[in-house]
Amino acid sequence: MLKVRKSNERGGANFGWLNSQHTFSFGSYQDAAHMGVGPLRVINEDHVQAGRGFESHGHKNMEIISYVLDGALEHKDSMGNGSVLRYGDVQRMSAGSGVVHSEFNHSKTEQVHFLQIWIIPNTANDAPGYEEKHFDAASKQGKLRLIASPDGREGSVSLRQEASIYAAILDGAGAVEHAIAPGRQLYVHVIRGSVKVNGIAVSGGDAVHVEKEAGISLTDANDSEVLVFDLPY
Repeated sequence: MLKVRKSNERGGANFGWLNSQHTFSFGSYQDAAHMGVGPLRVINEDHVQAGRGFESHGHKNMEIISYVLDGALEHKDSMGNGSVLRYGDVQRMSAGSGVVHSEFNHSKTEQVHFLQIWIIPNTANDAPGYEEKHFDAASKQGKLRLIASPDGREGSVSLRQEASIYAAILDGAGAVEHAIAPGRQLYVHVIRGSVKVNGIAVSGGDAVHVEKEAGISLTDANDSEVLVFDLPY
């Protein structure tokens, strides 16, 4: 069973300095029909204007993943971490028992465009944690590259949840496939371009929830980048 969530069906908020599209219920966008998929709770697509950003604010008991698409995102937190993230960088911050952080557009002239992803951890009130890794375009070209997993395998960042995230850059008719294990479900988020998921055409900002299928086949891609979330129920 495949259920498509079109880009224009997402909620959102525009504060001038921030334009954000929300795949799931978030902030002022409240939608009881779209509260997440399994432990996947948030996919926000954020555009932040030059020289602006999120002031220091707190989080608890959430795995927060930042996937930068364009520009430079400066991060600082109460654990003492500070860095500037660019395209290909993946940051995982485990909020655990509590952390304060800020995110700022490092550029004085260009927007920063990134995905903010929240996953509910399988344990609460653990010590906060942080991890950051770079995945170059070549490692995602024409295949699903594991970027986050419960055990940090294959050089991925580690998550405190039985969830895995794959990224792919696809172009052309060739198929890229991923099997679905028993008791699992997939959520495919198209970042940009277009692709077919089991024959269904989707494009940037669209998503497909996949259940009760043997797997997925990604075909007929046109300058596409996608994330595939392999999730428990």
